[in-house]
Amino acid sequence: MVVPFCLPDITEAEIEGVSEVLRSGWITTGPVTKQFEKDISAYCGVKRTACLGSATAAMELSLRLLGVGEGDEVITSAYTYSASASVIRHTGADIVLADSRKDGTSLDIDELAKKINSRTKAIIPVDVAGIPVDYSGIYGVLEDKKGVFAPNSDLQRQIGRVAVISDSAHSFGAVYKGKNVARWADLSCFSFHAVKNLTTAEGGCVCFDDFSEISADEIYRRFMLYSLHGQDKDALAKLAGGWEYDILMPAYKCNMPDVLAAIGVSQLKRYDAMLERRRSIAERYNRHFKSTRIKPSAHEGADFTGSFHLYTARIDGFDSERRNRLISAMSDRGVSLNVHFIPLPLLSAYRELGFSIEDYPNAYDYYKTMVSLPLFSTMTDEQTDYTAKQLLELLDSPEFSS
Repeated sequence: MVVPFCLPDITEAEIEGVSEVLRSGWITTGPVTKQFEKDISAYCGVKRTACLGSATAAMELSLRLLGVGEGDEVITSAYTYSASASVIRHTGADIVLADSRKDGTSLDIDELAKKINSRTKAIIPVDVAGIPVDYSGIYGVLEDKKGVFAPNSDLQRQIGRVAVISDSAHSFGAVYKGKNVARWADLSCFSFHAVKNLTTAEGGCVCFDDFSEISADEIYRRFMLYSLHGQDKDALAKLAGGWEYDILMPAYKCNMPDVLAAIGVSQLKRYDAMLERRRSIAERYNRHFKSTRIKPSAHEGADFTGSFHLYTARIDGFDSERRNRLISAMSDRGVSLNVHFIPLPLLSAYRELGFSIEDYPNAYDYYKTMVSLPLFSTMTDEQTDYTAKQLLELLDSPEFSS
């Protein structure tokens, strides 16, 4: 049996939706993208959503809208993918990394508190695997640190504290303390990349509400300017109201076209069923691994429900070398495993910036023993059982049992 790590869940509905856009003669940003934004806002319970080219673009534009730049600091997790930190570097601000909590990937609240100073303008917490971070704990720290916050833009002044820009690339549909995770950050950024729960092939979005006296509609207008060269009319607006336009700033190009949004519109209509299927697969894995050396990350707890984007687990008694050999052995049996993620201080670009893994012991310890198992909504029970049985069989073998 062959079990890929991930496959997109594409039906005839998505194919027909794309075909309709292609036949319409309008394939770039237009009515379908605008409809997708409205659908996301309704699903997540927020006032506005801006669809963009990626979650990375959503995070970077969020920083730029806030006026973050040279001389500022932005805090993110040492345990994340590069995008969470590279966007900080793009703005000219300094990257500040905080360790994760012990035995997990979520940002350590005490470490966060130690890192905040008058230069701190934002934090980017990361919902790794689709498991929400401790947003209440984060806001508690930010309230305590209000006295050192020094705003330098209108949006920063409206927020009145260090801003929260969530890297929720994995957690679309997750819930924290009874509210959709999109409602917790000031600016919540999601990914619709090919491997995500809900895909548009490539793409992402940012969700938000009013910023005190600055309306969500005004924030949306700014996102549209930043995402289309600073042009005050997009192609659809020019069609409706004349060709003339102005460039209000030398901005960027990261809009989402209708041909991709059409996939998302169809996906969102059945997204709850897709989430439920992911949950059932994770529960099936959990039954196999009960009372074994495999310790899965919890997607459900007293105050949260994750999106079941990744099935991540630690293996007792392992280190990175044994873990890598296990991944190779599983590949020989037709099963693709992965690792999420290599902590940033282990990567060349971040070592060159002066980061050292010795300063982030929790992130390093978790990384050395973790593995990600296949999990996708079209995965069969047979593939799930095969993956679990092959993994347990290898762990009982002489090569990995001691």
